Amino acid sequence: MEKEDFDELLPEYDFDYSKARPNRFAPNVVEGSLVVVLEPDIASVFKTADTVRSKLRELIDSMPKESKD
Repeated sequence: MEKEDFDELLPEYDFDYSKARPNRFAPNVVEGSLVVVLEPDIASVFKTADTVRSKLRELIDSMPKESKD
């Protein structure tokens, strides 16, 4: 007996937004920011967002500055 292809998606869904909750992470994201997910090995070294920002700023400061000729 061959199983018939069956699409489980309905043509339309009715979501109950009265049960929705605000995104608890949204207030931490400033407009123009880039959110990055660190892989576990990197996250094990950088425990907080502050340490990541600090090290990235140190790296930026050590990079050669581009001249505007």
